[in-house]
Amino acid sequence: MQPTQFYKCLSDETRLRCLLLIKAEQELCVCELMQALDESQPKISRHLAQLRNCELLTDRRQGQWVFYSINPELPPWALNVLTETLNSNPAFIEDDKLRLQKMGDRPERTRLCCI
Repeated sequence: MQPTQFYKCLSDETRLRCLLLIKAEQELCVCELMQALDESQPKISRHLAQLRNCELLTDRRQGQWVFYSINPELPPWALNVLTETLNSNPAFIEDDKLRLQKMGDRPERTRLCCI
């Protein structure tokens, strides 16, 4: 991965917030990100597709639902940037995490968005 491509992918606030939330939560589906970011499904899906194209995210299917996680094959320097950004800026996604927590625990969130 080239640094220019990596930083271009991080340059949009919605994409950065998605990445940091996924980093913090390990894995999230579109509906969880919609709730956390208070954004529409098309907008979240478009940004997730861009992050997948940049090879920052991987996805897995569970029935008709897709769950996203940080690509485990990211170079160490890229993982370090994401980790340091998350650890040094907790306020950046604080409101997002609160909205996400209002969905309930993980199994409940999965049931609500994946019926």
